[in-house]
Amino acid sequence: MTALIKLELARALRNKKFLFFSVLYPTALFLIFSSSSGSNEKVEGTGLTVATYLMVSMASFGALTAVLMGNSERIAKERENGWVRQLRLTTLPGRGYVIAKTASAAVVSLPSIIVLFIAAAAIKHVHLDAWQWLALTGVIWAGSLVFAALGVALGYLASGDAVRPLTMIIYFGLSILGGLWMPTTTFPKILQDIAKWLPTHAYAALGRAIEQSQAPHATDIAILAAYFVLFAGGAAWLYRKDTLKA
Repeated sequence: MTALIKLELARALRNKKFLFFSVLYPTALFLIFSSSSGSNEKVEGTGLTVATYLMVSMASFGALTAVLMGNSERIAKERENGWVRQLRLTTLPGRGYVIAKTASAAVVSLPSIIVLFIAAAAIKHVHLDAWQWLALTGVIWAGSLVFAALGVALGYLASGDAVRPLTMIIYFGLSILGGLWMPTTTFPKILQDIAKWLPTHAYAALGRAIEQSQAPHATDIAILAAYFVLFAGGAAWLYRKDTLKA
Protein backbone atom coordinates (compact mmCIF):
# COMPACT_ATOMS: atom_id res chain seq x y z
CA MET A 1 0.00 0.00 0.00
CA THR A 2 2.92 2.36 0.74
CA ALA A 3 4.22 1.83 -2.78
CA LEU A 4 0.81 2.70 -4.23
CA ILE A 5 0.63 5.90 -2.17
CA LYS A 6 4.07 6.92 -3.47
CA LEU A 7 2.96 6.18 -7.03
CA GLU A 8 -0.20 8.25 -6.59
CA LEU A 9 1.79 11.17 -5.19
CA ALA A 10 4.30 11.04 -8.05
CA ARG A 11 1.48 11.03 -10.61
CA ALA A 12 -0.26 13.98 -8.98
CA LEU A 13 2.92 16.04 -8.68
CA ARG A 14 3.73 15.48 -12.37
CA ASN A 15 0.31 16.81 -13.38
CA LYS A 16 0.97 20.55 -13.86
CA LYS A 17 -2.70 21.29 -14.63
CA PHE A 18 -3.80 19.60 -11.43
CA LEU A 19 -1.17 21.48 -9.39
CA PHE A 20 -2.26 24.82 -10.85
CA PHE A 21 -5.91 24.35 -9.96
CA SER A 22 -5.26 22.83 -6.55
CA VAL A 23 -2.40 25.10 -5.40
CA LEU A 24 -2.31 28.40 -7.32
CA TYR A 25 -5.97 28.83 -8.29
CA PRO A 26 -7.32 29.21 -4.69
CA THR A 27 -4.54 31.67 -3.83
CA ALA A 28 -5.32 33.74 -6.92
CA LEU A 29 -9.02 33.81 -5.99
CA PHE A 30 -8.15 34.86 -2.45
CA LEU A 31 -6.05 37.80 -3.68
CA ILE A 32 -8.74 38.87 -6.15
CA PHE A 33 -11.66 38.66 -3.69
CA SER A 34 -9.80 40.32 -0.82
CA SER A 35 -8.49 43.19 -2.97
CA SER A 36 -11.95 44.74 -3.21
CA SER A 37 -12.05 45.63 0.49
CA GLY A 38 -9.98 47.76 2.83
CA SER A 39 -7.41 46.18 5.12
CA ASN A 40 -9.50 46.97 8.23
CA GLU A 41 -12.93 46.19 6.80
CA LYS A 42 -14.65 43.43 8.74
CA VAL A 43 -17.21 40.77 7.91
CA GLU A 44 -20.40 41.46 9.80
CA GLY A 45 -21.01 39.24 12.80
CA THR A 46 -17.54 37.68 12.88
CA GLY A 47 -15.13 40.34 14.08
CA LEU A 48 -12.70 39.15 11.38
CA THR A 49 -11.25 41.31 8.64
CA VAL A 50 -12.30 40.41 5.11
CA ALA A 51 -8.81 39.09 4.32
CA THR A 52 -8.70 36.92 7.46
CA TYR A 53 -12.20 35.59 6.81
CA LEU A 54 -11.48 34.82 3.15
CA MET A 55 -8.16 33.19 4.00
CA VAL A 56 -9.88 30.30 5.73
CA SER A 57 -12.58 30.15 3.04
CA MET A 58 -10.09 29.90 0.18
CA ALA A 59 -7.75 27.54 2.05
CA SER A 60 -10.72 25.23 2.58
CA PHE A 61 -11.68 25.67 -1.06
CA GLY A 62 -8.14 24.81 -2.18
CA ALA A 63 -8.06 21.65 -0.09
CA LEU A 64 -11.50 20.72 -1.42
CA THR A 65 -10.23 21.21 -4.98
CA ALA A 66 -7.19 19.02 -4.42
CA VAL A 67 -8.95 16.07 -2.85
CA LEU A 68 -12.28 16.09 -4.68
CA MET A 69 -11.54 17.07 -8.28
CA GLY A 70 -8.39 14.98 -8.54
CA ASN A 71 -9.71 11.82 -6.92
CA SER A 72 -13.08 11.34 -8.57
CA GLU A 73 -12.05 11.67 -12.21
CA ARG A 74 -8.84 9.70 -11.81
CA ILE A 75 -10.61 6.76 -10.15
CA ALA A 76 -13.36 6.67 -12.78
CA LYS A 77 -10.77 6.59 -15.57
CA GLU A 78 -8.74 3.89 -13.82
CA ARG A 79 -11.86 1.75 -13.57
CA GLU A 80 -12.47 2.11 -17.30
CA ASN A 81 -8.91 1.44 -18.46
CA GLY A 82 -8.56 -1.68 -16.33
CA TRP A 83 -6.01 -0.41 -13.80
CA VAL A 84 -8.28 -1.12 -10.83
CA ARG A 85 -8.95 -4.61 -12.17
CA GLN A 86 -5.20 -5.22 -12.41
CA LEU A 87 -4.68 -4.11 -8.82
CA ARG A 88 -7.29 -6.63 -7.67
CA LEU A 89 -5.04 -9.39 -9.01
CA THR A 90 -2.26 -8.32 -6.65
CA THR A 91 -2.02 -8.87 -2.89
CA LEU A 92 -3.27 -5.32 -2.27
CA PRO A 93 -6.47 -5.55 -0.18
CA GLY A 94 -9.51 -3.70 -1.44
CA ARG A 95 -9.40 -1.20 1.40
CA GLY A 96 -5.75 -0.51 0.51
CA TYR A 97 -6.72 1.08 -2.79
CA VAL A 98 -9.31 3.33 -1.16
CA ILE A 99 -6.93 4.31 1.67
CA ALA A 100 -4.10 5.00 -0.79
CA LYS A 101 -6.31 7.29 -2.86
CA THR A 102 -7.58 9.16 0.20
CA ALA A 103 -4.13 9.51 1.78
CA SER A 104 -2.36 10.68 -1.37
CA ALA A 105 -5.08 13.26 -2.04
CA ALA A 106 -4.77 14.59 1.50
CA VAL A 107 -1.00 14.94 1.16
CA VAL A 108 -1.35 16.87 -2.09
CA SER A 109 -3.83 19.26 -0.45
CA LEU A 110 -1.22 20.45 2.06
CA PRO A 111 0.76 22.68 -0.39
CA SER A 112 -2.42 24.53 -1.37
CA ILE A 113 -3.03 25.45 2.26
CA ILE A 114 0.56 26.52 2.96
CA VAL A 115 0.93 28.60 -0.22
CA LEU A 116 -2.30 30.46 0.49
CA PHE A 117 -1.31 31.16 4.10
CA ILE A 118 2.06 32.55 2.97
CA ALA A 119 0.32 34.83 0.45
CA ALA A 120 -2.17 35.99 3.10
CA ALA A 121 0.59 36.86 5.57
CA ALA A 122 3.02 38.41 3.08
CA ILE A 123 0.65 40.25 0.74
CA LYS A 124 -2.54 40.91 2.74
CA HIS A 125 -0.75 41.24 6.10
CA VAL A 126 -2.90 38.74 7.97
CA HIS A 127 -1.49 38.43 11.49
CA LEU A 128 -2.18 35.43 13.73
CA ASP A 129 -0.38 33.80 16.63
CA ALA A 130 1.94 30.89 15.85
CA TRP A 131 -0.43 28.39 17.45
CA GLN A 132 -3.28 29.66 15.28
CA TRP A 133 -1.30 29.16 12.05
CA LEU A 134 -0.39 25.63 13.12
CA ALA A 135 -3.92 24.81 14.30
CA LEU A 136 -5.47 26.18 11.09
CA THR A 137 -3.13 24.12 8.94
CA GLY A 138 -3.90 20.96 10.91
CA VAL A 139 -7.67 21.46 11.01
CA ILE A 140 -8.05 22.33 7.32
CA TRP A 141 -5.73 19.51 6.28
CA ALA A 142 -7.45 16.91 8.47
CA GLY A 143 -10.90 18.13 7.45
CA SER A 144 -10.06 17.59 3.78
CA LEU A 145 -10.26 13.83 4.42
CA VAL A 146 -14.05 14.20 4.47
CA PHE A 147 -14.02 15.39 0.87
CA ALA A 148 -11.31 12.95 -0.15
CA ALA A 149 -13.73 10.17 0.83
CA LEU A 150 -16.43 11.88 -1.24
CA GLY A 151 -14.07 11.95 -4.22
CA VAL A 152 -13.49 8.21 -3.94
CA ALA A 153 -17.24 7.58 -3.75
CA LEU A 154 -17.91 9.71 -6.84
CA GLY A 155 -15.15 7.90 -8.73
CA TYR A 156 -16.99 4.61 -8.20
CA LEU A 157 -20.45 6.07 -8.68
CA ALA A 158 -20.04 7.50 -12.20
CA SER A 159 -18.33 6.54 -15.44
CA GLY A 160 -15.37 8.42 -16.88
CA ASP A 161 -17.58 10.59 -19.09
CA ALA A 162 -20.17 11.38 -16.43
CA VAL A 163 -17.92 11.88 -13.42
CA ARG A 164 -16.58 15.33 -14.36
CA PRO A 165 -19.94 17.15 -14.73
CA LEU A 166 -21.30 15.37 -11.65
CA THR A 167 -18.23 16.33 -9.60
CA MET A 168 -18.30 19.91 -10.86
CA ILE A 169 -21.94 20.33 -9.82
CA ILE A 170 -21.23 18.99 -6.34
CA TYR A 171 -17.93 20.90 -6.10
CA PHE A 172 -19.37 24.32 -6.92
CA GLY A 173 -22.62 23.61 -5.08
CA LEU A 174 -20.81 22.77 -1.83
CA SER A 175 -18.36 25.66 -2.26
CA ILE A 176 -20.92 28.37 -2.95
CA LEU A 177 -23.78 27.23 -0.72
CA GLY A 178 -21.33 26.34 2.07
CA GLY A 179 -20.06 29.92 2.19
CA LEU A 180 -16.55 29.41 0.83
CA TRP A 181 -16.95 32.08 -1.83
CA MET A 182 -18.99 34.60 0.13
CA PRO A 183 -20.33 34.92 3.70
CA THR A 184 -23.56 33.02 4.21
CA THR A 185 -24.93 36.06 6.05
CA THR A 186 -25.49 37.59 2.61
CA PHE A 187 -27.75 34.67 1.60
CA PRO A 188 -31.56 34.59 1.77
CA LYS A 189 -32.84 32.98 4.97
CA ILE A 190 -33.69 29.67 3.31
CA LEU A 191 -30.16 29.32 1.90
CA GLN A 192 -28.66 30.21 5.27
CA ASP A 193 -30.65 27.39 6.85
CA ILE A 194 -29.43 24.94 4.19
CA ALA A 195 -25.82 26.10 4.53
CA LYS A 196 -25.72 25.26 8.23
CA TRP A 197 -26.04 21.56 7.41
CA LEU A 198 -23.47 21.40 4.63
CA PRO A 199 -20.00 19.92 5.30
CA THR A 200 -18.22 22.86 3.67
CA HIS A 201 -19.91 25.32 6.05
CA ALA A 202 -18.86 23.28 9.08
CA TYR A 203 -15.39 22.81 7.59
CA ALA A 204 -14.71 26.55 7.27
CA ALA A 205 -16.39 27.25 10.62
CA LEU A 206 -13.71 25.20 12.41
CA GLY A 207 -11.00 27.42 10.95
CA ARG A 208 -12.81 30.63 11.75
CA ALA A 209 -13.26 29.54 15.36
CA ILE A 210 -9.48 29.19 15.61
CA GLU A 211 -9.00 32.67 14.09
CA GLN A 212 -11.37 34.03 16.76
CA SER A 213 -9.42 32.15 19.48
CA GLN A 214 -12.50 30.11 20.28
CA ALA A 215 -13.10 26.40 20.66
CA PRO A 216 -14.70 24.78 17.60
CA HIS A 217 -18.44 24.26 17.94
CA ALA A 218 -19.43 20.68 18.73
CA THR A 219 -22.17 20.89 16.09
CA ASP A 220 -19.63 21.61 13.33
CA ILE A 221 -17.44 18.71 14.43
CA ALA A 222 -20.45 16.38 14.56
CA ILE A 223 -21.61 17.43 11.08
CA LEU A 224 -18.17 16.78 9.58
CA ALA A 225 -17.88 13.44 11.36
CA ALA A 226 -21.31 12.37 10.12
CA TYR A 227 -20.47 13.31 6.52
CA PHE A 228 -17.16 11.47 6.74
CA VAL A 229 -18.91 8.29 7.87
CA LEU A 230 -21.48 8.74 5.09
CA PHE A 231 -18.92 9.38 2.33
CA ALA A 232 -16.43 6.72 3.48
CA GLY A 233 -19.22 4.18 3.93
CA GLY A 234 -20.57 5.02 0.48
CA ALA A 235 -17.11 4.66 -1.05
CA ALA A 236 -16.63 1.25 0.57
CA TRP A 237 -20.06 0.05 -0.56
CA LEU A 238 -19.54 1.26 -4.14
CA TYR A 239 -16.10 -0.34 -4.23
CA ARG A 240 -17.53 -3.71 -3.18
CA LYS A 241 -20.35 -3.34 -5.69
CA ASP A 242 -17.83 -2.57 -8.44
CA THR A 243 -15.77 -5.59 -7.41
CA LEU A 244 -18.79 -7.90 -7.71
CA LYS A 245 -19.54 -6.57 -11.21
CA ALA A 246 -15.96 -7.18 -12.25
